[in-house]
Amino acid sequence: MAEILPDLLEHDLILVFCGTAASQVSARAGAYYANPGNRFWTALWQTGITAHRYAPGDFRGLLRLRIGLTDLVKDRAGNDSQLRQTDYQAESLRQKIAVYQPRIVAFTSKTAWRAWAGLKARDPVDYGWQGQRQNDTRFFALPSPSGAARGYWRIQPWHEVARAYQALMAAARGQTCASIAAGS
Repeated sequence: MAEILPDLLEHDLILVFCGTAASQVSARAGAYYANPGNRFWTALWQTGITAHRYAPGDFRGLLRLRIGLTDLVKDRAGNDSQLRQTDYQAESLRQKIAVYQPRIVAFTSKTAWRAWAGLKARDPVDYGWQGQRQNDTRFFALPSPSGAARGYWRIQPWHEVARAYQALMAAARGQTCASIAAGS
């Protein structure tokens, strides 16, 4: 089956955001987090991950910032309540993480984290860093930016993942500058 939205993945990414599935609005627009009520792009800007508020259609520009995007459900669009357990492609994401080895994968909802981690809907999950790792990749659970999850919205965990991203970007820039100075 064809993917609703293409993965935005490549090697040397610092941060990959992973949602559950594209919304119907995003599927029609061909862009991640395209629903006007979704806070994703605003959260990136408000937390300093991006210097300006991106338009959903500009999502490919995130690669310049070493940020990627993907979903656990690639061949179906809709709200979480419309998805079946069999729609989630957790093993596919594990393989993508093994290939691309991002430093952080931030799940944009507890639902996405639970689906990837093999947890049940009633299993408790806190926002923030999760105990599991896949090689050097760490995992973070964020409050959903979806307008449908407005009652659960909190910006603080987004600030925490932004600080980690910014620290890793600064370290990467320092390594690049050191390599240039050493003549490598």
